[in-house]
Amino acid sequence: MNTKPLVLIVEDEESISNFVSFVLTNNSFQVINAKTGNEGILMAATCTPDIILLDLGLPDIDELEVLKNIRERSNSPIIIDTAHGNEREEVAALNMGANDYLAKPFTTDELLTRIRMVIKGDTKFIDGNGKVVIGELVIDYDKRAVFLSNKKIRLPPIEYELLSLLSKNTGKILTHDSIIKQIWGENSDGRKLLRSNMAALRRKIEANPATPKYILAELGVGYRMNNNLP
Repeated sequence: MNTKPLVLIVEDEESISNFVSFVLTNNSFQVINAKTGNEGILMAATCTPDIILLDLGLPDIDELEVLKNIRERSNSPIIIDTAHGNEREEVAALNMGANDYLAKPFTTDELLTRIRMVIKGDTKFIDGNGKVVIGELVIDYDKRAVFLSNKKIRLPPIEYELLSLLSKNTGKILTHDSIIKQIWGENSDGRKLLRSNMAALRRKIEANPATPKYILAELGVGYRMNNNLP
């Protein structure tokens, strides 16, 4: 029985598709390829890949329409690859259900790191007692309690909700707008509230808030809970 994770690559540029396929097959992944959006939509629905790598520059269908159609048919984690620095496109794709993004051009290490983070994040860390363990951080959802290095951390309700939201999506980038909507709803001061509460939360759970290890910022896009911790 083959237990290697299956990656669906939806990419019309043959050179990029061949490069990614070569890297992945040499790092214990199975690979299937689609050259158009329509092929990608069909294969995502029928092949049940463990992860989908989706180019947002396909020739046959609008890029975000491809993402929307795939997400309607598949729950597989999706990493999009975009032109470097296209924050608007990245944010739109993440808000539509993508899990992560890769900015072109990307290195072999970046590709493998992003894929492994998303696959690991798709595996729930919650134990039978309703707790999630991330590094030395433990979140008890049933008791709404947080522990760091076995010491209880007292968090105000909003900071706890922020931590809970990020930890339940460990490894996935949550955009600023999606966090604001889920925590504060439609609020014109959402960005300010997010910055101030995030700063306060980091001061309590990070050894050095200037170089955080638990809550990572994606510049101009959002935040993610780090799932690449021992």
